[in-house]
Amino acid sequence: MSEVMDNEIAERARKLFAGPIEFLKSAPALQFLPDPVAPEIAFAGRSNVGKSSLLNALTNRKALARTSNTPGRTQELNIFDVGEPLQLRLVDMPGYGFAEAPKDLARRWRHLVNDYLRGRAVLKRTLVLIDSRHGLKPPDRDIMDMLDSAAVNYQIVLTKADKVKSAELAATLERVGEEARKHAAAHPDIFTTSSETGSGIGELRTAILEAAAS
Repeated sequence: MSEVMDNEIAERARKLFAGPIEFLKSAPALQFLPDPVAPEIAFAGRSNVGKSSLLNALTNRKALARTSNTPGRTQELNIFDVGEPLQLRLVDMPGYGFAEAPKDLARRWRHLVNDYLRGRAVLKRTLVLIDSRHGLKPPDRDIMDMLDSAAVNYQIVLTKADKVKSAELAATLERVGEEARKHAAAHPDIFTTSSETGSGIGELRTAILEAAAS
């Protein structure tokens, strides 16, 4: 792809995410999802990985994701419409990692996410968020295995890149990349982002637009 075309796509992505973006609804099960009329990009990540902050940075909003974080919605799929007319949807999946959670809560989470991953034809890509300070943890490997099993294309995004030194970030990136290459459904390119500094946000917007159009 030429540099000119790359720049055009990046500008289209910037304009799209600077335009209308609205919280649509929360869906506790597949039957509550909106009609599959637009490509969807899902976000997965452990609790406190910075998912809400990343969604807010991507969409140039201060509190877009907070709309979906009221009590009682933590185990639902939260859907955001992007563009007017509608261009794509962002789907915020409930955070995973249930060391302290009741077994029935973890089971409900797994059923909801599994149903969505396997049953949503318009799902174009899942972004798996990993904290740059910690790298891959067992719950992250579990979701990667789940995505492999569901044959859902996914891409790893390292968050909070500003919180670690560059050498440490490079080492984490190498380790995560090496492990990702062992997973059939993992995209080879890994993003490093910071919601605070804006690093990597523009590139991620472009990748989301490209994935939605694929």
